[in-house]
Amino acid sequence: MRIYVDTSVIGGFYDKEFDEASNAFFKKVEKGEIVLVVSDLLEAELLRAPKHVRNYLDKYSKKQIQRVELTEEAKILADRYIFEKVVGATSKADCQHIAIATICKVDVLVSWNFKHIVNLKRIRGYNSVNLKHNYTMLEIRTPKEILDLWKQRQSQKKKTLTL
Repeated sequence: MRIYVDTSVIGGFYDKEFDEASNAFFKKVEKGEIVLVVSDLLEAELLRAPKHVRNYLDKYSKKQIQRVELTEEAKILADRYIFEKVVGATSKADCQHIAIATICKVDVLVSWNFKHIVNLKRIRGYNSVNLKHNYTMLEIRTPKEILDLWKQRQSQKKKTLTL
């Protein structure tokens, strides 16, 4: 599973409110069940973070991380989200994360940003713009939701095996 992560997911590892789910999420990466998709935008944002947060991704191998770039196409799509008033201009970086993930056709984008990203009204807005401009819809979830979906899938597999 290819999952795009924004900066809040890395920071969530060090936040009491999100550390348990973030830790379990990154364990899936370590087991090879998730390939992290990270952008140069995320890496630039991490430069402003404390050293332990900034260097967090260094422990993963090239097999566990796919690096992608903020392309001109992604910048244009991000500007469309703002033009269509999905969010305001102050949320440009969030829009760029959404656009990169959309263009790279990841399986899901995960974030702990409830105000501008993991928010039903915003998700509908991003996907409306995506469809209007011939892009696919983007699944947007929290790391906890991904883990819950994983547990449900494992439970269903066990039930199928016992039948």
